[in-house]
Amino acid sequence: MSTHLADVNPTNNQASAKHGIILILAAIMPPMAIITLIPILPLLMKEFSDVQGSAFLVPIALTIPALCVALFSPLAGWISDKMGRKPVLISALLIYAIIGLVPYFLTNLTQIIIARVILGIAEAAIMTVATALIADYFKGKARQRWVSIQIACVSLSAIVLIAIGGLLGEFFGSRGPFLLYLLAIPIALCAAFILYEPIKSHEKVSLDTPKVPWSRVLPLLFITLFVGVVFYTIMVKLGAILALASEVSPAIIGGIGAAANIGMALGSMAFGKFKGASGPRLISIGLTLSAIGYIGAAFSTALIFTCIAIFVASFGFGMLLPTMLNWILSVLPRNVLGRGTGLWTGAFFLGQFTAPIIATALESKVGGLENVLIVYAGLSIIGVVMALTKIKGAKGLVNH
Repeated sequence: MSTHLADVNPTNNQASAKHGIILILAAIMPPMAIITLIPILPLLMKEFSDVQGSAFLVPIALTIPALCVALFSPLAGWISDKMGRKPVLISALLIYAIIGLVPYFLTNLTQIIIARVILGIAEAAIMTVATALIADYFKGKARQRWVSIQIACVSLSAIVLIAIGGLLGEFFGSRGPFLLYLLAIPIALCAAFILYEPIKSHEKVSLDTPKVPWSRVLPLLFITLFVGVVFYTIMVKLGAILALASEVSPAIIGGIGAAANIGMALGSMAFGKFKGASGPRLISIGLTLSAIGYIGAAFSTALIFTCIAIFVASFGFGMLLPTMLNWILSVLPRNVLGRGTGLWTGAFFLGQFTAPIIATALESKVGGLENVLIVYAGLSIIGVVMALTKIKGAKGLVNH
């Protein structure tokens, strides 16, 4: 194994590609919980149409895990700091598999939502601990690479998973995609037999108690929340954004959605190419691309130009996510990595959950979706200006 893919741990263990792959597979599980159900949403809406409030409750059943990830990720990180990463990850994966499958056998919408809440808590632990272990196992350039690969793989997996969810829905009906949750069992077994528990650092901190450096972390969390809201607006409003330029079919929406995920994956991989670039510089580049994409989508009158605009914006977001995650990992003491990654995960998933709520509320205030896109572009430009004022003297985030 080349040295740039692994760093020696304080124990006799050494992280390698197999450890990174297992953690990436684990990190794919939480997004899968929503993505695979998108194709069967119309079936669920029809099935529960006689339930009072189903127009609200069925989509909530789909997205409630994201809210749980936002709420419980910091707690999951704190528990993993105290109890150890590996037991928390394995337990969460097994709970995910069991509880994720439960709705396959349920016919009551309330019971399905309760099961999805428990699933979301397990997802919070999986996402947080998988990311924390990448930070524990890898350092410097290797860490940057694996964080980028993680985000890229999660984006690309969406293309495959949404197709698989559709096929399972076709053959097994509205409960078919819930069978996919069983994939977490072999991942849990691999984690049990291959992953190792990283040794706790003995870094000296005030009163020997590890502290989260809040003054440095909070601004990064707010930026992450903003990125989550603005990025997921593209995903949840994709059909409506495309409709601003032309009438579109579900197949066209799916194809352009796949292109957006590819753009995000390419942006994540491009992150590591900016040798010696600082956090503020990378943020300014990512937000500039996002602003260009949103302005283009707002004013486009041709579907091809809207598609290009969405790809450009997604590429920018793909750069922003590894930037924010690597930046926050770089400022955290090792003993609070779990808490820190939990806070980052919570901020990002809070953005994911609130994106459709905020966009819908803004539409009525600013006079339409195209104006919402212009507002987001304007906020991104303000972010660019603020980032540019911080570039001078900022430390390089991407190592040579």
